[in-house]
Amino acid sequence: MRSAIVHHPIDVAALVDEVAASANGATVLFTGTVRDLSEGRAVSGIDYDAYETMAAEELARIVREATERFGTPHVVAEHRVGSLALGEVSVAIAAGHPRRAGAFDAARYVIEEIKLRLPVWKQELFTDGTREWVDARVTP
Repeated sequence: MRSAIVHHPIDVAALVDEVAASANGATVLFTGTVRDLSEGRAVSGIDYDAYETMAAEELARIVREATERFGTPHVVAEHRVGSLALGEVSVAIAAGHPRRAGAFDAARYVIEEIKLRLPVWKQELFTDGTREWVDARVTP
């Protein structure tokens, strides 16, 4: 079990390796990436900002809750802050579990709770030069 707020590109393969265990019959990897379109508008990138101390503590709580709720210690999550380009990974969650349902459920729980609770904010940068803060709680 581990979580982190990071300023560098997320190594998703390392996260998958981190949850590997001979007891696990399933591993799920979720990645959130910067997409090129938002609400019909062309996006050139996203700036992520956070209250980092609070975000790190809350992310650790979320991951701990997932491990307790779904019965596996093999959950890791990283959320990136800073300026990200199209296609870059902003959040990654890996969950290993003896059964696929547990792995899927743990990963989904973490991303849904991140969207609700994590003090990380994103500002979309549009190709027309404008910027707009986005409420993660209302974007699917």
